[in-house]
Amino acid sequence: MSRITAIDPATATGEAKALLDAVQASLGVTPNFIRVLANAPAALEGFLGLFTIANKGVLEHKTRERIALAVAEQNSCQYCASAHTAIGRKAGLDNAEILAARNGTSAEPKAAAVVAFAKALATSSGDITNAEFAAAKLALTEAEIVETIAHVALNIFTNIVGKASKVAIDFPEVKLLKAA
Repeated sequence: MSRITAIDPATATGEAKALLDAVQASLGVTPNFIRVLANAPAALEGFLGLFTIANKGVLEHKTRERIALAVAEQNSCQYCASAHTAIGRKAGLDNAEILAARNGTSAEPKAAAVVAFAKALATSSGDITNAEFAAAKLALTEAEIVETIAHVALNIFTNIVGKASKVAIDFPEVKLLKAA
């Protein structure tokens, strides 16, 4: 059971209602994670702003989902692993690529470099080694490096919210690999 009330979009008011209505209009659903964030409209607005900006960059949707899966697994966030498994499938990732991303890699060389870099960032709270940075620099542009950092930060935020609030999983549930 969620530790924080998931705001019902039907009874929300003020800024929370406007933000929840915008998410519903955009996605066709209002995930529980968003409904929990709606308790603090400024936090939800900040998340949506960074999410919108980050998704306009050079990284393709599949790669952004790979990052989310790697970070969710690294941080043991079952809500986010479940959500991004479903979202990743819609983005075109097959089961093998989803599993690879959750393990910090990919069958595609460029995606593997992004995911390895993302996992290193998440594992070390950004204090990566010179070798890890050099490996990223060999495979990625500086724009891709900066965007990967932004996506890792965004996903760490969602992982912390998901875990701290114990938000109810409203996607097909997946088990964490560490628990398997």
